[in-house]
Amino acid sequence: MRRWLAVLLLALAGPVLAVERVVSLAPSLSEIVVELDSADLLVGLLDAGERPPSLRHLPSVGRYGQLDMERLLSLRPDLLLLWPGSVGPAQREQLARLGIPTLVAEPHDLDQLATQIETIAARLGRPQRGQALADELRQRLASLRQRYARSEPLKVFYQVWDQPLYTVGGGQIISDALNVCGARNVFADLAPPAPQVSVEAVLQRNPEVILASTQAQLDAWKVWPQLSAVAQGRLLLINDKGLERPSGQMMAATAKLCELLQP
Repeated sequence: MRRWLAVLLLALAGPVLAVERVVSLAPSLSEIVVELDSADLLVGLLDAGERPPSLRHLPSVGRYGQLDMERLLSLRPDLLLLWPGSVGPAQREQLARLGIPTLVAEPHDLDQLATQIETIAARLGRPQRGQALADELRQRLASLRQRYARSEPLKVFYQVWDQPLYTVGGGQIISDALNVCGARNVFADLAPPAPQVSVEAVLQRNPEVILASTQAQLDAWKVWPQLSAVAQGRLLLINDKGLERPSGQMMAATAKLCELLQP
């Protein structure tokens, strides 16, 4: 339904002028442009981690949370691709006042990601490629849901950081990736994308699996043997950063997550 609504809104908006100079303000959006075979339209990007090889030559417009506005304007973009979390509120307001056409993309689940890929492709003048990629993602998503469905979802704590202790909330796309794998984020009831939680709250919710990015973070939980995850030896290392970048590659990262969560 959401897909057809997006198509209808695009049709009602009338023809979209082709863009020629695009600046991406998030690594995930840069990846989507590459996946849409549209890297030739990019004239600059925001840096946050390693770039795709095909984009290493492009000028930088700053780093995560620190946009170089003067450099951005010098590139004369006719479209900005924006993930809100990559730019601070004050600079987002400044961008709005400049009047540069902007497409904001912040998918909260994998279905939304497929629809947003179609929307981005349409703005870039590559609608056929966008539809093909989105259809492929939807097919893989349906296959994963069918393969890993559980009658009783596996309770999972996804640890983002340890000092202080951060996790992902229910509106974060990683939480939906857990759902696809037949699991449930034990903090899915929290609205912020990256809420801070306490050790006591984790103990109370008693996850059956704990996921973290370093072995040291996992080992720290062993002092609480009453946790189901500790008692069952299900402290799992997850070092695939693909889950943190909502682009087409996230489907492969979700498939790896599903395999990891298998008994």
